[in-house]
Amino acid sequence: MYNLAVALEDSARTVPDHPALVLGETSLTYAQVDAAANRVAHLLVSLGVVPGDRVVLSCPNLPQFPIAYFGILKVGAVVVPINVLSKPREITYFLDDAEAVAALCFEGTEELPIGRFMVEGAREAARPPQVVLMTADPATPSPYEGVPALAAAVADLPTRFETVQRRETDTAVVLYTSGTTGRPKGAELSHSNQLMNALTCNRLFDSKPGADTHLVALPLFHTFGATVNLTSGFSLGATLVLLPRFDPQQALDLLLAHRVTVFAGVPTMWWALLRQLSAGGGEGIAERLTEHLRLGVSGGAPLPVEILREVRERLGISIMEGYGLSETSPVASFSLADRPRPGSIGLPVWGVEMDLIDPTDPDWGRVEGADAIGEIIVRGHNVMTGYLRRPEETEAVLRDGWFRTGDLGRRDEEGFYYVVDRSKDMIVRGGYNVYPREVEEVLMGHEQVSLAAVVGVPHDRLGEEVRAHVILADGASIGVEELTAWAKEQMADYKYPREIVLETQLPMTATGKILKRELR
Repeated sequence: MYNLAVALEDSARTVPDHPALVLGETSLTYAQVDAAANRVAHLLVSLGVVPGDRVVLSCPNLPQFPIAYFGILKVGAVVVPINVLSKPREITYFLDDAEAVAALCFEGTEELPIGRFMVEGAREAARPPQVVLMTADPATPSPYEGVPALAAAVADLPTRFETVQRRETDTAVVLYTSGTTGRPKGAELSHSNQLMNALTCNRLFDSKPGADTHLVALPLFHTFGATVNLTSGFSLGATLVLLPRFDPQQALDLLLAHRVTVFAGVPTMWWALLRQLSAGGGEGIAERLTEHLRLGVSGGAPLPVEILREVRERLGISIMEGYGLSETSPVASFSLADRPRPGSIGLPVWGVEMDLIDPTDPDWGRVEGADAIGEIIVRGHNVMTGYLRRPEETEAVLRDGWFRTGDLGRRDEEGFYYVVDRSKDMIVRGGYNVYPREVEEVLMGHEQVSLAAVVGVPHDRLGEEVRAHVILADGASIGVEELTAWAKEQMADYKYPREIVLETQLPMTATGKILKRELR
């Protein structure tokens, strides 16, 4: 028996005075973070939270997030992190679906009133949970009646707490999927799922105790940041420099000021950093970054090969591209720094298996042969125990330990995997399958194209037509007709986009994924 909170507690015991969290001028040691989490645990016990209860957490990348996260775990409860952009109606759904007994929430701002939205959402819940507000100024009382402020509520509580031990298979975290194909489902991830995935990342990244400084730009409420940065970093006593909202210039400033060694981001973050470097004075900054930045990680969406190439040329590192989902804790496979395969999501990580099945076969028949396309399935220590209170939907995606990802992929002769596309994103044009990522890669190969997102749109005769939304590079002069003609020369007739829309920005989620459903 153990508890995922060991990731914090072990570092608090071995390197108590080492910086754990940095935000602006604020720096907290591991001993301070652990003591603060213990106070949160005492508060939760006083509110009647018991092992197995679910507690919602809504907070951006601030020190309060890890403190609350591990405080919830320490009492044996289950953390339910939700997106800080959630509106009251959505919050009510999460609270009801998770049957949450309490919610810890950051106050927010006038532009993004996270706290007010939580209070409003909780009032409409079938069983309104106790909401505790994290005020931006710890000295400020809560403005909501019946809603205590966290700082005042824990001020006189003990800084020591005996962590509740749990079975390895007990749920530690419930992560709600994005809900692009229906209402969000809560993936139940065990203490073992989360800890094994974090330790596997440390093994993969060749991380050493106390040696790394992470820039945490990925939202911690998302599985990527929570595992690759928070749990992995805390388990080895790393320093986490927090960035509440990603801004490329601010990110570059922090990378340099703190001599960051590890940066993990989604492809659009890497794209924005490269654009910022090109905006002026980038070469000098790039040279300084190469002095200390040892590891680049990308995940959350396929990484365009052009971004991979440019980062290697300008920063001297090969981005390790990972693949996974909320249901896989998240990491399932990773490219290898010493065996790079541009465009590949690499090989299954330690202790994990992957295979390909025919997505139309109810018996999950395997797809054989190099480069044959099938749906990716995953089995290993990382796979969720199931969807919270959804046995039928769990049964549809889990069989003999294998999990259906919904992603289409292929595998080369050496066993390296490549994501072709989300099965739901595949375009069927006149009976031919068109994979948006392939078209995007071709478009981004044009020197005047900076970013591309390809979707299928309804067509009376063909069923679907290919449409590309494109952001041009700075100073580009190419027009739609010229770019369309160029694309036609590069691709088979059924693939190239008949419609190209020039954009200045693309709709994205809080985690930096392009919202293709909005483009449709």
